[in-house]
Amino acid sequence: MATGWHGVFPAVTTQFAADLSVDLPATQGVQDALVRDGVNGLIVMGTCGENNSLDPEEKRTILAAAVEVVAGRVPVVTGVSELDTRRAVAYARDAERLGADGLMVLPAMVYVPRPEELVAHFRAVAEATRLPVMLYNNPPAYRVNIGADVLRALADVPNIVAVKESAPDPRRFTDLANTFGDRFEIFAGLDDIALEGLMLGAKGWVSGLTSAFPQESVQLVAAAARGDWDTARRIYRWFMPLLHLDAEHDLVQSIKLAEQIMGRGSERVRMPRMPLSGARRDEVTAMVETAAATRPSLSLSKAA
Repeated sequence: MATGWHGVFPAVTTQFAADLSVDLPATQGVQDALVRDGVNGLIVMGTCGENNSLDPEEKRTILAAAVEVVAGRVPVVTGVSELDTRRAVAYARDAERLGADGLMVLPAMVYVPRPEELVAHFRAVAEATRLPVMLYNNPPAYRVNIGADVLRALADVPNIVAVKESAPDPRRFTDLANTFGDRFEIFAGLDDIALEGLMLGAKGWVSGLTSAFPQESVQLVAAAARGDWDTARRIYRWFMPLLHLDAEHDLVQSIKLAEQIMGRGSERVRMPRMPLSGARRDEVTAMVETAAATRPSLSLSKAA
């Protein structure tokens, strides 16, 4: 199953009103703005979309609204992050019915599985739908690794087509290519090794900080695709202080604060997360303001 997925897929945020109910128009506004800025797809209700802070009906409403506002301009891939396999299968079926273009499937959240349990979970979700599936590997966050043994056991499932690789080790891109060839499409999933992933053959980048700086993200991936490594390095070095935020536990709050500073969204988050405060808020604010004052996108656009 060839997806054609490539390029920048921001993990879009879910926007909340002052009472922390889902602000659907604002969420659609964030999604539409990213598409108009040139991204190649959207990941809806991943980590940055606060999937596990949403009620089941909220998830389905948000997905339907995303499909509506995107209107086929780019693929809409929804996160599947549930406590157990039963809930994940039910959401996958509903996502197909609601018009999603693909699924990004996480391990079940209820506990840390053994490899055979991880295989069974992913297989059950994939077999419940005809949609293409991207597996999300993030060992630091989810305490389980989607290793070669797991992928080998899933290679016969035709709609498991991609892996979002968020392990903080760029050697994984080469190891996966050497082991599986082109069986799985690999996406860089950790912002501060994104260029390394692209250089080593990743098809695209599932990005957090794109929500605040989409133009530079699109230009970075485009430069890498055409082999313009001087431009790619220039953007990447400018971006790196912010990209490091994606590897921290408070990445959602940091990315939403960056969105707010850049006039692209609100920093509101649902508990147990809380907006950044004190020294950490000052630190992230200073980083975003410095990046905004020195952003390379305008000069690159003029040069083009």
